[in-house]
Amino acid sequence: MSELTQMKCEACQRGAPRVTAEESRTLHEQVPEWALVERDGVQRLERAFAFPGFADALAFTNSVGALAEAEGHHPALLTEWGSVTVTWWTHKIRGLHQNDFIMAAKTDQLVPED
Repeated sequence: MSELTQMKCEACQRGAPRVTAEESRTLHEQVPEWALVERDGVQRLERAFAFPGFADALAFTNSVGALAEAEGHHPALLTEWGSVTVTWWTHKIRGLHQNDFIMAAKTDQLVPED
């Protein structure tokens, strides 16, 4: 279990510092299945999850949504038949914050076991 799963998101305001490259590398080691991507000049964490059908994908999407509401930090979610792509970044700072890595780790815990 990742140390990140035990942490809570902190309120993030405009001007809060983004994670440094070194911090990002260290935090990414705890969520290695997540890709570091840049889109529109903004660093993000992204992962696609596979499911056997739409109902399972939708259930997972709803679980991620409930987690996001509880933590006060919200992802981009793309739900398709058999797949959910989750993308975390901090909109207010246009980049990655420790919160994004926390939420990636907590998202991993929501994946149903076979």
